[in-house]
Amino acid sequence: MKDEAIVSLYWQRDESAIRETERKYGHYLTKIAHNVLSDVEDSRESVNDTYLKAWNSMPPHKPEALSVYLGKITRQLSIDMFRKRNRKKRQASEYALSLSELEECVSGGDVTGRDVEMHLLGEAINTYLRQASPEARNAFLGRYYYMDSLKEVAAYMGMSESKAKSLLYRTRQGLKVYLEREGFAI
Repeated sequence: MKDEAIVSLYWQRDESAIRETERKYGHYLTKIAHNVLSDVEDSRESVNDTYLKAWNSMPPHKPEALSVYLGKITRQLSIDMFRKRNRKKRQASEYALSLSELEECVSGGDVTGRDVEMHLLGEAINTYLRQASPEARNAFLGRYYYMDSLKEVAAYMGMSESKAKSLLYRTRQGLKVYLEREGFAI
């Protein structure tokens, strides 16, 4: 079923919208959730919460790219669940690992605590990524937005893990230099 038809089902308050969403995007959303949470049951819960949030948000929202809309919801719900579950300790997950890799570029302190600075930081990162090569941009987004493992990034980029690791390292270093030049405290 096409995305427009699924969105239309949500707008008509037809419960089959959830079944169609699960049929078309269930695997994709579960992968996003599992990359963050590294737990099958928590991932299922996050995906189910995504369906509920989608149900409650359409209408008034009418997403043009349903996969992106649902992926963003799943990612945020999974990160919130991860933070709640791990307030005192970090568990090994692609989310925790990708955050630790980015620590040298982006401070986790006051910069991320304030909404305005977070917005500016996000814009700066987007600007940097737009200037990066498509290869670097795609690898960076796969690793740090979708929290794919290094092995997965290497596979869909068609390169060895060591080359992917090196590409991500150079991209992080370039980001760090760019953010420092833009006035962000690293």
